[in-house]
Amino acid sequence: MRVILISANTEQINTPVLPLGMAKVAAATVQAGHDVQVINPMRPEQVKELLTETVLDFAPEIIGVSVRNIDDQDMNQPRFLLPAAREVIKECRRISEAPVVLGGPGYSIFPGPALEYLGADYGIVGEGERAFPVLLDRLARRRPLPDIPGLVKPPGEVVRPPELILRLDEYPLAGPDILLKGLKKEGLKELWIPFQTRRGCPMDCSYCSTPAIEGRTPRKLSIEKVIDSLRAFTSSGCRRFFFVDNTFNLPSKYVESLCDAIIEAGLNIEWHAIVYPMLINAKVAKKMAGAGCVGVSLGFESGSPKILSALNKRFSPDDVRRVSEVLRNFGISRMGFLLLGGPGETRGTVAESVSFAESLKLESVKLTAGIRIYPNSALAKEAVRRGLLPPDSNLLYPTFFLEPELNGWLQEEVVRLAKENDAWVA
Repeated sequence: MRVILISANTEQINTPVLPLGMAKVAAATVQAGHDVQVINPMRPEQVKELLTETVLDFAPEIIGVSVRNIDDQDMNQPRFLLPAAREVIKECRRISEAPVVLGGPGYSIFPGPALEYLGADYGIVGEGERAFPVLLDRLARRRPLPDIPGLVKPPGEVVRPPELILRLDEYPLAGPDILLKGLKKEGLKELWIPFQTRRGCPMDCSYCSTPAIEGRTPRKLSIEKVIDSLRAFTSSGCRRFFFVDNTFNLPSKYVESLCDAIIEAGLNIEWHAIVYPMLINAKVAKKMAGAGCVGVSLGFESGSPKILSALNKRFSPDDVRRVSEVLRNFGISRMGFLLLGGPGETRGTVAESVSFAESLKLESVKLTAGIRIYPNSALAKEAVRRGLLPPDSNLLYPTFFLEPELNGWLQEEVVRLAKENDAWVA
């Protein structure tokens, strides 16, 4: 079948985002024998021009739309981002009669409400590399659909729960020909290329949406496949990568093997990663730095043992301090995060967290007041239990948890802290 895959994300909240998940689905769809065109507008003004030209020329039989972000997670002035995705779908409807299928991380969190809001024909929850080609095959042969894992049909019914891909190596990775399509080669050295070596996180942080997107079961690519893919990107002129694994340093033996392989392959790359603030010693940090790691996102969220427990974190402030110091010793930049206002937060625990973060002398700190509530999370259940959230809320529109007695004061405190600390941002 002729298939167009469109990234509906045109936001550049921090940096332009390449649609990694959609590109993987595109690679799997090509491998399954379909003819695929990828559209990544990057900016809102590109949407109509790229859509019209590609759709009219290609005449797709199926259109897939990837939804990455639902909102910007800013409690003070939340921006609901789905209207832009709905405009993409409206434009597709205007110029094509092809069925529209939704997917992507944002969509997977809200499969029913997002399908209804966006007005698509189908949706796929979770990993799409397997389910999307199966859907195409069934539609092409006019076969029944109900047994496709993760498929969603109007008005939002999940016909069968999604199934995790247990062996990631069985599916193709998105190469430069797909992920970098339409980008100018001279800018590739400055672009941070998203790369994923593992999926799934069993850590169960109380607010996290990862279980809805990737599941709880950790799965990893073979080191050989990772190196081959990285080499393909470096051969295309890319030198900077962002490992988007939720917990890059777990398990630590895999990290050590990966770093050794990057060094042995002579890739000469720079990279950032997201690390869980425990189980990084001098040996691991040395290997990371030697393999090109220049910075990490250190998601400790709080410096208060009480709040860490409430968020179901598996580490202590002492763990964070040890990891932070060893990373600094090897010249790896650290960006910390304070996620303030969750269950049990008080002015005293906020002060405790701020003092702790200041003592780490991090290169940068991101401050957030209020925590976005996602469906089926422990945080959502706590909000319902305390009467702060209606039990039937679908949470599609930006909804946040903030301890009521901190409302107003905490937002002002975050702004004040960002103004007084040059390396801190709100």
